[in-house]
Amino acid sequence: MERVYKVLKRSGSRNIVTGILLIVAGIVFGVLNIVTGAKLLHNRRNILF
Repeated sequence: MERVYKVLKRSGSRNIVTGILLIVAGIVFGVLNIVTGAKLLHNRRNILF
C-alpha cells in the first residue's frame, strides 16, 4: 500500500507542476499576442493590401 501512495504522490505533484507551467505559458503567449496586436494597430497606416 505504501508503494501506491508514493506513486499517487508523484503523479499529483507532476500534475501540479504541469498545470503551473501551462498557466505561465498561457500568460506569456497572451501578452505576446497583445503586444503584437498593439504594434499592428500602431502601424496600420503602413500596411498595404
